This record gives sequence, structure tokens and C-alpha cells, in this order.
Amino acid sequence: MVGRGLCGAFVVTAALAGCGVQDPQPTGVDDPHEGFNRNIHAFNKGFDTVVFKAPPGKPRSIDNGFTRSVSNVGSNLGLPGKVVNSLLQGRPEPAVKNTFRFLINSTIGLAGIFDPAGSSFALPEEDTDFGETLAVWGMHEGPYVELPFYGPSTGRDTLGTVVDIAMNPLGAMLQGSAVTAASATRVAGKAADRKIHGDVIESILYDSADSYAQARLLYLQNRRYHLSGQENNDADAWDPYSDEPQH
Repeated sequence: MVGRGLCGAFVVTAALAGCGVQDPQPTGVDDPHEGFNRNIHAFNKGFDTVVFKAPPGKPRSIDNGFTRSVSNVGSNLGLPGKVVNSLLQGRPEPAVKNTFRFLINSTIGLAGIFDPAGSSFALPEEDTDFGETLAVWGMHEGPYVELPFYGPSTGRDTLGTVVDIAMNPLGAMLQGSAVTAASATRVAGKAADRKIHGDVIESILYDSADSYAQARLLYLQNRRYHLSGQENNDADAWDPYSDEPQH
């Protein structure tokens, strides 16, 4: 499965990205399908309201041992894909770090429930995805897109999401029902992340005058910061949608 996924990734990238020179970071907002995107955003917001929104008087964020453990397990299962993407980007250092992080947390951390790699071995997660791989290979950002359940994205990152799912190394590491269980656990991890960061996410969705425009701005700004290798220190511009479930 991994081999087929990687071959497909190379074919798609060769066709769409062309050369391997990284595209300069774009500016502004390219949203030619805003009407359609707003409809998807309304659907996503409605889903969030039903499934995640805190009732009146209840805390918006839930960050306890249970939600943190579920989040840790889900994040741990995503590490093999990040290792593959770092290698495809020609960046062996984060690939090695994520490999050791996965091995430590999968063993000492009891299948990722705990995070000894981060707390005791100074190995925080090195985040990446195939959207970043495409950016490194020279593919343009493309128009802004809002995806059902996944939330804010771009044309390039949408393709990256599809390839990440198709080439998920867990398919080669696990078999049968174990793959389904791992996928379900990753979804549960995303749901836990949503509750952990509930304060910020709900302030954008339910307190903003225009939640669509606010989410779009945050996503594009922080995604561009990440791809340029910079850290965004503006707390107001923190991206709650980064590797999060749809809101």
C-alpha cells in the first residue's frame, strides 16, 4: 500500500508541480469559490455545534488526563506518515526524530498514551504533511478551499490530504481490523484535540462577526508561516485548525 501510494504521489507531483524549486510564499487571499466554501463552512459549523460545542455555562476546553491520552495516541499513530513526508522533502533530521519519538512512545509510552519522548527525551513532534511536501517540490498554493469535516485548506493541501490518506504507512504496518482500529483511534484523537483547544476554536466559530473570514485568515496566515519555516508569535493569529478535526 505504501509503495503504491508513494508511486502515485510522485506521478501526481511530476504532473502538477513540475520543477523542484519551492514556490515563494503567496500573499493575500485567493478564494474564487467563496460562496461554495461558505456553504461548506456553514455545514461544518453546524456539525461542530451538534457534536462539540460546549453547553451554556460549561467550560469550552476540556484538558484532562483522558483527553490528553486520547490525543497522544492519535498523534502517535500519525508519526509514520510524517516520517515518510520528511524523507520525501529531503529532510532526514525530522524524520529521524519522529522515528525515535514513535518508537519511544509506542513502547515506554504504552502505545502512545503517554509522551515520554517529549517529556524525558526532548523529542517533540516534528509536524509535516504531504501538502508541505508538494510545497517543497514547487507546487503552487492554489485557491482557498473549505473541506467537509476537515475544514480550511487550499488546492495544494487538499491534494496533500488525499495522498496522506492513500499512502498512510499504517496500512503496511498493520493488517485487517487493526487498520480500522488505528484509523478510528486517529479520529478519536482529533476529537480530543478539538476539546482540548475548545476555548480558541469556539471563540472563532461562535464569537466572531464572520467566522468564515476569520478561520480563512488564520489558516492561510499560519500555514504560510509554517511552510516558510518561521514561528508565528502572534497569539491572535494562532491556527486552531492545524492538524485538528473540522470545526
